[in-house]
Amino acid sequence: MTAPDFSQARWHKSSRSNGGGAACVMVAHVPTVTGVADSKLGQNSPVLPFSKTAWTSFLDAIKSDRLDG
Repeated sequence: MTAPDFSQARWHKSSRSNGGGAACVMVAHVPTVTGVADSKLGQNSPVLPFSKTAWTSFLDAIKSDRLDG
């Protein structure tokens, strides 16, 4: 399987990030997957890819408060 290309992706910072932007998660969507990265590491951040099904399941779990936290 070829790694997804996020080089041209448009990254969005979490609305829950702190005011200085030093502790936030970024998300980008490309045709086959959704990627999550850590803004503290900038361009050097590894990207965790999630399939459309996995990402949708994650969002559904958040919206229905099924995650511990």
